[in-house]
Amino acid sequence: MKVLFNRLHSHDLPLPRYMTPGSSGLDLYAAVDEEILIPSGKIVLVPTGLALAIPEGYEAQIRPRSGLALKHGITLLNTPGTIDADYRGELKLIVINLGDKDYILKRGERIAQMVFSRVEKAEFMEVESLDETLRGSGGFGHTGV
Repeated sequence: MKVLFNRLHSHDLPLPRYMTPGSSGLDLYAAVDEEILIPSGKIVLVPTGLALAIPEGYEAQIRPRSGLALKHGITLLNTPGTIDADYRGELKLIVINLGDKDYILKRGERIAQMVFSRVEKAEFMEVESLDETLRGSGGFGHTGV
């Protein structure tokens, strides 16, 4: 799959890339102008410096990096975030610090990963009743702890 892109203010940063041959996600880099302090418990909007033209029928899902989450409590607030095929603006990430210490984010730091996925379009059909299943309407812990 080919994805067209523009570098908005990230000409000095690496392009998104798969870090290993078996990687599902491409790493995204923080295109901040200067270091950003992310206080414990606070949210910041982090630019990537990239705009994409995702092919019709696909989406990009933006996910946290596990190492940042484990070591520092840095994650994405809306995860996975969805980038629709018709969006042409800059990719920006809603980052939250759930750790107990402030975090300093530097330009060029790997901050998230992007996974491409096919999108199926649903067609809703109203019916009088739905078929029965063993689970039925059980949810929110219905199978126990």
